[in-house]
Amino acid sequence: MLKIVVCVSGGGTNLQAIIDGIAQGTIGNVRIVRVISNNKKAYALERAEQAGIEGVCVSPRDYADREQFNRALLQKVEEAAPDLVVLAGFLVVIPPELIRRYENRIVNIHPSLIPSFCGTGYYGLKVHEAALARGVKVTGATVHFVDEGTDTGPILMQKAVAVKDGDTPESLQRRVMEEAEWVILPKCLDLIAAGKVTVADGQAHITE
Repeated sequence: MLKIVVCVSGGGTNLQAIIDGIAQGTIGNVRIVRVISNNKKAYALERAEQAGIEGVCVSPRDYADREQFNRALLQKVEEAAPDLVVLAGFLVVIPPELIRRYENRIVNIHPSLIPSFCGTGYYGLKVHEAALARGVKVTGATVHFVDEGTDTGPILMQKAVAVKDGDTPESLQRRVMEEAEWVILPKCLDLIAAGKVTVADGQAHITE
């Protein structure tokens, strides 16, 4: 059984996709042992409660400095003893200690086809605003392992989504979630749990 901690800042739609995938059997051999949010008002915490999953809040506002917050976040992750940490819309810079402790055991979902529209400053609607401003015809989502850079870790899976005439950042965001994020994140977790994912020489590989 692959034990996962899911970290999320907002509504938790990707968390819900994982919860549903486990319930429906499309994600096999996975259990969410804890949901962590940096936002006390995150609806993701309600989703966790409704699903009978422990939810905890670790907010930077509750600590004197970033170092104390980083230590608290690492503690809350380690208490749950996960095999994998899943960043599902977690708008917090991950502490280097956490990345080193869980090397190649942290995955993130990003709402673009990396390396486009990623890195510092690209999150949430900002990603889709930038895609529309550039006039791209195809965007999508990427699941990647987390390293000490920003969106620079090994890419595990990507899925493309067409940009339509008349798209707004909000409509594009919704379609990327529905057609890509909610599809590939559960699929990646199922593959990892099945032992079909390896990381070597800075690249992720899927074996059948």
